[in-house]
Amino acid sequence: MGRPGLNRRQLLGTAGGLAVAGSLGFAALGTGADALASGADTRVRYWNLFSGGDGANMIAMLDAFREEHPGIDVKDSTLQWGNPFYTKLAMAAAGNRAPELGVMHMGRVAGFSPGRLLDPWDPDLLARYGVRKADYNPALWNRGVIDGKLYALPLDIHVQLCFYRKDVLKKAGLLGDDGLMIPVTSTDEWFDVLKKAKAVQKKGLQTIGLWTNDQNFQWWFFVAFYTQLGGKWFNADNTEVLFDTDKATQVLEFFRKHVTDGYVIPGAPTGEQFINGAPFTWEGNWSVPVFSGAKLDYGATPLPPVFGRQATHAESHSFVLPHQSGRGGATNEAAHELAAYIVTHALQWAAGGHIPAYTPTLATAAYKKLTPQNEYASAMYHQATEPKVWFAGSTGVLAQDLGPVVVSSTMGSAKPPAVAQTMRKHLVKLLASKNPMDGRTAAQGGTAT
Repeated sequence: MGRPGLNRRQLLGTAGGLAVAGSLGFAALGTGADALASGADTRVRYWNLFSGGDGANMIAMLDAFREEHPGIDVKDSTLQWGNPFYTKLAMAAAGNRAPELGVMHMGRVAGFSPGRLLDPWDPDLLARYGVRKADYNPALWNRGVIDGKLYALPLDIHVQLCFYRKDVLKKAGLLGDDGLMIPVTSTDEWFDVLKKAKAVQKKGLQTIGLWTNDQNFQWWFFVAFYTQLGGKWFNADNTEVLFDTDKATQVLEFFRKHVTDGYVIPGAPTGEQFINGAPFTWEGNWSVPVFSGAKLDYGATPLPPVFGRQATHAESHSFVLPHQSGRGGATNEAAHELAAYIVTHALQWAAGGHIPAYTPTLATAAYKKLTPQNEYASAMYHQATEPKVWFAGSTGVLAQDLGPVVVSSTMGSAKPPAVAQTMRKHLVKLLASKNPMDGRTAAQGGTAT
């Protein structure tokens, strides 16, 4: 996800970073971004929020582009993950100091005042460099379309997954003949799986990590299972709240049962427990390099469809064109070319666990060999996403308001039915509130596809 606190350039210099870069055919060519490249006649400034392993993979892809396109000098800058990044990007666009290319979470695009702080993509230019609507999952592509124009070009989807230890599940008889976790289609089946896994797991460990006291993860999990139940948020015009408190209560009670039945140790470090032998953990796909690096015998599947419908929470890193009053010409064309190159060469990006948005990549033999990525690639076709409103998206107002409320239910400080009602009240208030970017409500914001 590009969490802050790690120097991505230092990471690329480690043996692990170089191994990842080289394993899929990207040479570690050096960054070379701080001075105008020799012979380059066009410069593209590119702002992103990728640090850590994400940053290492992105730099490998950028350096490959530089090698193949010596006439374009890419000056990339990594900013702090989360709201600091979005604040700086908004200020730059409003002050006509924006870079030629940027990255945003798809869920934040509707609130970024498209047409004012973002410029639309030119589909003909993208097609010239090999990127077309037909190369994408239609639902994902359309999330980036606002008022009939494409404002976000998806690079990936990143999803919440059910990671499982094959060594533990084998002892519990929970692996199929294919060596993968047995299918689960109901809450009863899921808790039966947990019961069997707990019977054979190491003592002193939790059975599953659920990030019980983390507002972001708890919110992401809620979105997934509420979507499995067919829950709705708002009507098509974003003028009425359709939030179903009965369905929400079912989800909240499901979360709480993991704690009351003793499968979760509240506050326990989820990833560390999994590495040490806990049977399950629910984590984002960005944990794949961590668990693979630990040499675990593990698998990863989309969150179990316990309510009868496949849906797992998904967000998307997407390329955007921050507003420039004079956008056009060679620099704008180079921005399109750079974004299209990264999108169509996303096998490197997949090494970090993300699912490439460019669907031809999913069909390649090289991608199909990636494990456990090939096990959860189907999540592309059953994404559970936040509503397309200005206050949604990664680290957005919606998660900040509702995430802590979900935590209060999971941790037991509030009852699920009361929490569901509180969530509805928050949604009513948010739907009537105005986007600070442009002073418009969700209904006035032009979020139709």
